[in-house]
Amino acid sequence: MKGLAIDDAAWSSRWRERAVRDKACLSLGLLLTAAVLPPWPTSPLVAAVALGLLVTRAGTPAGLVARALRGPALFIVIGCISVAVVLTTGDGLGLTVTAESTHRALGVAGHAIAGTSAMLLLAMTTPMVDLLAGLRRLRLPEACVEVAGLIYRMLFILLDSVGTIRESQAARLGYSSLRRSLRSAGMLTAAILTRSWSRARRLEQGLAGRELTASLRTLDDPTPSSPAFLVAGGATLVALVSLAALTTGIAA
Repeated sequence: MKGLAIDDAAWSSRWRERAVRDKACLSLGLLLTAAVLPPWPTSPLVAAVALGLLVTRAGTPAGLVARALRGPALFIVIGCISVAVVLTTGDGLGLTVTAESTHRALGVAGHAIAGTSAMLLLAMTTPMVDLLAGLRRLRLPEACVEVAGLIYRMLFILLDSVGTIRESQAARLGYSSLRRSLRSAGMLTAAILTRSWSRARRLEQGLAGRELTASLRTLDDPTPSSPAFLVAGGATLVALVSLAALTTGIAA
């Protein structure tokens, strides 16, 4: 069974043993900085710091980081196109791109890329089991944590099913042409949806049959927080905010 590349990177990260609280403070601080301050030059600075720490300090391969960014980048591009294109009603309905809409779309892209980079810093250094344990310590409702944990466990089963079905389709030349590829992709999607629904019902019935009303907890051995890490992260955030404020003239 193949795992998730991001999850594998988190387990092998140099920051794996660091406290979840420390990494969450740094990532959320970067996210807040990117969301609150103007996008230029804040967003490139936040993205550079987040990805730089991920590669140089956490030891995540740069190629893996680039592959992890491809999916979110595609959604960001599609979203920015919808922001840049404006519907005009002057001489009939039409679509156009103005300087204002382009500026707004670039701003949205900057915020989105910086926020994604900040969240990727946390996701690629912290395994999901540590995140779930951290959420429990934060007193998040148990039902939310339990649902997140079940979805995480189900992902690996569904990924294995996707690989098996796709391999079977490829062996039958299901992807030999564009038309066959579209048909095979549709059948694959339908099979995964029905299979995930069936597995979820079987899991629910199995747990109900055992009269399991408590949560499926794992061992929680929290790592002590590191004052040096928190101080370095705080200094980085202060430097980022100061530089962005001076550059954009907010501090003037």
